[in-house]
Amino acid sequence: MLHPTSTAVSAAGPMLYLHPFAEEMNKCRRMAAMQSRALALAGWTVLQLDLLGCGDSEGDFGEATWSRWLDDVYAALEWLRAETGSMPAVWGLRTGGLLALDAMRGPIPVSDLLLWQPVVSGKRYLQQFLRLAIAAQLSTTDGAARVGTQQLRDQLGLGQSVEVGGYTISPGLALGLEASELIPPPTPARVAWLEVTSDTVTGLSVPSRQCIDVWRAAGHRVDVRVVEGLPFWQTQEISECAALIEATLSAVEAWRS
Repeated sequence: MLHPTSTAVSAAGPMLYLHPFAEEMNKCRRMAAMQSRALALAGWTVLQLDLLGCGDSEGDFGEATWSRWLDDVYAALEWLRAETGSMPAVWGLRTGGLLALDAMRGPIPVSDLLLWQPVVSGKRYLQQFLRLAIAAQLSTTDGAARVGTQQLRDQLGLGQSVEVGGYTISPGLALGLEASELIPPPTPARVAWLEVTSDTVTGLSVPSRQCIDVWRAAGHRVDVRVVEGLPFWQTQEISECAALIEATLSAVEAWRS
């Protein structure tokens, strides 16, 4: 499902938003909408895409695969390019960044990338996600019925879907996510990398710093900005981070120079 957000005049250009995984998408929906409106006021044409089985899109989450999500991204990029006459930038939030990178290695060239709190390793993320199912089992009294993350991963490897936190995860989705890494594409890009932390003194995590060093060594221009705020993608209540919205506007404005 496509959700275009634009002003009458698109002076800045088009941008495609790729949302996070599972429940993180719901936690981030308000922030994504707020940022889209702010970008639209700044002259951007923003397309918010609900991937197959997510949000207002057709299908069930359990039917989704990583390759079908990539097809959604390609279709959205083509649609947005046809509507605006310009090559879109891509904005990925959390695992949306991984999906964006996989799409950038596809048939449609993308040179501008906005990353919000990007997941560096799909394999590590999947392991953490599967642990949610393990945590949910702690309330059961039947210890024999409990399974570990490796057993869940083995089920996926055998072609069996697993259920985690109310979401049915197909092997095609889980294994595609697992294989995805935030590796720089061969063609140099302009990258705005933004993260939120409650401790701006410590700043970026070690994996993020290491990943950014690799991107810069590969010839990519990476503009890193860290703002103070709550991790809205995982807070119990829906939360906002106004500093991230302002920092994002400043980062993408720098692309014009």
